Amino acid sequence: MALDLIGTFAFAVSGALTAMHKKLDVFGIFIIGFVTAIGGGTLRDILIGNTPVIWMEQTYYIYLIGIAVILAILFRRYLAHLSRSLFLFDTIGLGIFTIIGVEAGIRAELDPIICIALGAMTGCFGGVMRDTLCNMVPVIFLKEIYATASIAGGVLYIVLFNLDLNSDVIYISTAGLIIIIRLLVVKFRVSLPSFYVVENNSEGTERD
Repeated sequence: MALDLIGTFAFAVSGALTAMHKKLDVFGIFIIGFVTAIGGGTLRDILIGNTPVIWMEQTYYIYLIGIAVILAILFRRYLAHLSRSLFLFDTIGLGIFTIIGVEAGIRAELDPIICIALGAMTGCFGGVMRDTLCNMVPVIFLKEIYATASIAGGVLYIVLFNLDLNSDVIYISTAGLIIIIRLLVVKFRVSLPSFYVVENNSEGTERD
């Protein structure tokens, strides 16, 4: 429960910061914060048949998101380096929501691969919705390593879970791995390869 609340808060702040960076109005900031915080969990619950989704049954999630967005607005001057603050809260949310997604799959007695996929979807889908609504290419579709970090964390969770380790050790190790990967790839500018098709015009010359 505590992990879920922390992840929800972190993603709500992440969404609010993105909305403010895009100069949206107050309503837009709340909507982006809300969608970022509940998007991944909503998709996860629908896929495993856990309906109504959690934030509809436990409405304190909505109040928590509202508080997170208000705090982000009030302290926006202290979050002057928006890109750095966005990265921090987004990375924390990714690590925590990956754990929650994998756990949901395990409780539903799904195959480990599906559990890892649920973890990645829970961690990434809110950000996809945030970026799409803000007219940005979602970060997981760019060269920056994002979903890959979530998948790596999900794999580690499954391995440690099968070793029957203490849950606190599993949580810290999984979230730590995701956060470390994100920090390292940004610091050293590591990225996955990208490919594109070079089109030819009617005269046979390459067009950039």
